[in-house]
Amino acid sequence: MELVRNEKKTEEYRERARKLVAQMTLEEKAFQTVNGAPEIKRLGIKAYNWWNEALHGVARAGVATVFPQAISLAATFDEDFIEKVADAISTEGRAKFNMQQKYDDTDIYKGLTFWSPNVNIFRDPRWGRGHETFGEDPYLTSRLGVRFVEGLQGHDENYMKAAACAKHFAVHSGPEDLRHSFDAKVNRQDLYETYLPAFKACVQEAKVEAVMGAYNRTNGEPCCGSKTLLHDILREEWGFKGHVVSDCWAIRDFHEGHCVTSGPLESVSLAMNNGCDLNCGELFLYLAEAVKQGMVSEERLDEALVNLFTARMKLGVFDEKGSTPYDDIPFTVVDSKEMQQLNLEAAEKCITLLKNEDHLLPLDKSKIKTIGIIGPNANNRRALVGNYEGTASRYYTISEGIQEYVGDDVRVLLSEGCHLHFDSISNLSKGRDRISEVKGVCDESDVVILCLGLDSGLEGEEGDTGNQYASGDKPNLNLPGKQQEILEVAYASGKPVILILLSGSALAVTWADEHIPAIIQGWYPGAQGGRAIARILFGEKNPEGRLPVTFYRTTEELPDFTDYAMKGRTYRYMENEALYPFGYGLSYTDFTYSTPSLSSDTITEDGITISAVLMNDGKREGTETVQVYVKALREGTPNAQLKGIKKVTLQPGEKREVSVKLPLSAFALYDEEAVNRVGMGEYLVSIGGSQPDKRSEKLTGKKVATMKIKAETEFIL
Repeated sequence: MELVRNEKKTEEYRERARKLVAQMTLEEKAFQTVNGAPEIKRLGIKAYNWWNEALHGVARAGVATVFPQAISLAATFDEDFIEKVADAISTEGRAKFNMQQKYDDTDIYKGLTFWSPNVNIFRDPRWGRGHETFGEDPYLTSRLGVRFVEGLQGHDENYMKAAACAKHFAVHSGPEDLRHSFDAKVNRQDLYETYLPAFKACVQEAKVEAVMGAYNRTNGEPCCGSKTLLHDILREEWGFKGHVVSDCWAIRDFHEGHCVTSGPLESVSLAMNNGCDLNCGELFLYLAEAVKQGMVSEERLDEALVNLFTARMKLGVFDEKGSTPYDDIPFTVVDSKEMQQLNLEAAEKCITLLKNEDHLLPLDKSKIKTIGIIGPNANNRRALVGNYEGTASRYYTISEGIQEYVGDDVRVLLSEGCHLHFDSISNLSKGRDRISEVKGVCDESDVVILCLGLDSGLEGEEGDTGNQYASGDKPNLNLPGKQQEILEVAYASGKPVILILLSGSALAVTWADEHIPAIIQGWYPGAQGGRAIARILFGEKNPEGRLPVTFYRTTEELPDFTDYAMKGRTYRYMENEALYPFGYGLSYTDFTYSTPSLSSDTITEDGITISAVLMNDGKREGTETVQVYVKALREGTPNAQLKGIKKVTLQPGEKREVSVKLPLSAFALYDEEAVNRVGMGEYLVSIGGSQPDKRSEKLTGKKVATMKIKAETEFIL
């Protein structure tokens, strides 16, 4: 849907905001620039807390539908579905807000300004917060980010349903334990080619209401006070009209961590003067003094406040109840049956089948008497949800989902197997205290389902995790604790083993790939995750997920974690062969592509269209993720890059022509001066179910259709 926000109406809001701000004292103005903005009774302004979260459901304020984590949603590769989920999230957000307002609850996590989505690029699999993102690819992140924003903000002409926030601007992806003092150095080419596109798309296409700065510095400037990022790029180059918010307590880092200012007064002045309007924290209370001392102009402070009050007016909170189309959304929609059904569908769509030797999956329930479910993630609720989560009224772990599915027809034997990361489960044991149970369960089972991986206690944001590792980051890509050992014990039993990985990032499961016949990446699949995994295991649902990140073979092949150059990173620039490539995922059915064609053999200003006939050659319904990649045949250019996606569901034997329009920009690359150009010469364009790389072709057994096209003239975009 095209966004139809009424610009004239927005200007009316801005004028109302100007008149309101003009009536405030200097101290009142300063107090309105912090996230916990107080009431100003004489002006009819209610207290409002700007801080709310909705990464994969309304978070931290009681019961809400807990959808799969962001990285899981990215594995759907489905723009339309992402918007549908975000729309459901904002429906629940409005429902909860309407209820909270009724009881005058204006606490933190009770507003309509949601600090989501996180559109940072997941450039290194060790980063703990990577599962908050849509993966490693700028194109996929842009498409999903835009549609998530549109789903949250809605399409009403006069009012926003909720306000979205693209974060963390910019060049931010760890290490977590250095973020308060770290300077991410990046050249202009990587900045514009990799780190900025998703933010630009959210700003210019989706008209995102807010942008949040990052904790770190970028090229020497603290992001929340960066003239380059907040003024030159965001406001001037992209024409951003919304408001900028700091990350929480990030402005304190200017003097305490980055040491670029001498103290609070200088820090708040640097942030405000360079375009930060709102402080998550309380340091902006110093703004009244900064204005008095001439360090910040009152005009700039007024401009920030106009931006903030315009946002609140767009949300309708200054209008009579009943003015917006969202004021009557009842509290009963929250975590309703309809929401739970959508959540189940989301979980099913994201689960990714990585290996299925000899068609071990799907399992036939009628041929199984006993199933062994083993592993620390078999019954781990925390491994369902990731971070920034709400509270579901009901959770289905893998064990619970399978037990519900098989009922009394199949005996289920369960063992935790080992602790998620410690050497033993009981503190008093000698260690490896469930190995005999693992062997016993395997002995008695017809098939073994091993549930391994991570949870948000191991990977996540600094301070939010258990800090078993490095402030939420992973030290390596290995399975933690004794997980590899119980995997090998299960394999040695001789029983068929299915490995289910729950994690928000790539793990180097090279041994498993060599030995285990069936492997599923379940991500953090949300509160309904166990039910979805059961339905996929037994073939009621056909897997369709694709990897939004590369699975590497070893930790050693990764560049240094603190190096922000893209050389050697992600599928776009890596030189080694992946274990499981970006874009990869298997199905229970078989898809074939025939008669690929291009609308032109030369690139035109209008772009080109690539087409192929897609057929479901298998025996069950399935959904294919059609992927289009472009590679410039010039030295020093990235590997083939994703530039188009389409989801297509076909019945057995059904065929359909699929066309994907590639705009001129799909062929453009930024040079070292950040000029975006389509260079003269030849390009490869491919259409298929995966990347056109050797590893994907080996894993899928299919060669991706690739055609040449040329640019006869140079285009500067």
